Amino acid sequence: MNTTLITQLILGVLLLFQVYNYGRDIFKNRKCLNDGNRNPAVTGLIGFTTNFFDTLGIGSYAPTTMLLKLTKSLKNDRLLPGTLNVGCAIPVMTEAFMYIKTVKVDGMTLLSMVFAAMLGSFIGAKVVARFDEKKVQVVMGSALAITAILMILSATGVTTRLGAHNVATGFYGWKLYVACGVNFALGALMTAGIGLYAPCLALVYLLGLNPVVAFPIMMSSSASVMPIAAREFIKKGDYARVPAISITICGCMGVFVAITFVKRLNLTLLMWLVIGVMIYTSILMLVEGIRKFKAAR
Repeated sequence: MNTTLITQLILGVLLLFQVYNYGRDIFKNRKCLNDGNRNPAVTGLIGFTTNFFDTLGIGSYAPTTMLLKLTKSLKNDRLLPGTLNVGCAIPVMTEAFMYIKTVKVDGMTLLSMVFAAMLGSFIGAKVVARFDEKKVQVVMGSALAITAILMILSATGVTTRLGAHNVATGFYGWKLYVACGVNFALGALMTAGIGLYAPCLALVYLLGLNPVVAFPIMMSSSASVMPIAAREFIKKGDYARVPAISITICGCMGVFVAITFVKRLNLTLLMWLVIGVMIYTSILMLVEGIRKFKAAR
């Protein structure tokens, strides 16, 4: 059984699902697309830039949110969540397809972790929705900071027990069960607004995989969840159509450029990139969580 092919077929079906819902809505509302939002050239540049860095594992939601607000690209912040989910879905799915083709990863590991993330988004989200978001952010931010420190120790040669020379491309036995369990939780947390990328990078590294193998796994996991979330925003019309279109088109261009850049990175440089991503995400989560704790007092 070619599990990699099965994963690609699943993503292909989800991509068609997204294109159908997205395209149908754009066609139906083609006469009223000019809704007063910022020039599409501005949002297109934002989409290219943030999805370029998303392909490097940094994530696109937080940077896109920041840039859209700084440039006042949306006339109504209420449309921000929908614009992100709808506009970024196809670029992320493009990332997933391209990484599966260019990065060697064990097919069973990939398929199992993608299914785990999907199940987490469908089942676990109901439980995660009851969690205190600020506590989740502080705990995960702290965990990522600790993982980044361990990786720095490993990368600088202080210790070699933490996977400085990870070469494995798949999980087997208990490691596969642990990886799927964690990805289940990450899939659920993603629907609650907690990014999947950095925790997934930490997971595969600490369990012994080559860091580059995280890319097809985390992209495919995110890609399998996003079309479902996007459908709800499209159905309700709660997104800015022109900005979303420009983010989608230019975001895909950014992905194509970035994927070539990643292929040329050596493993040492890639590991430091991963460390940077974790520190960046850890700081964002801790700052946001602490801010919410203070606001709740």
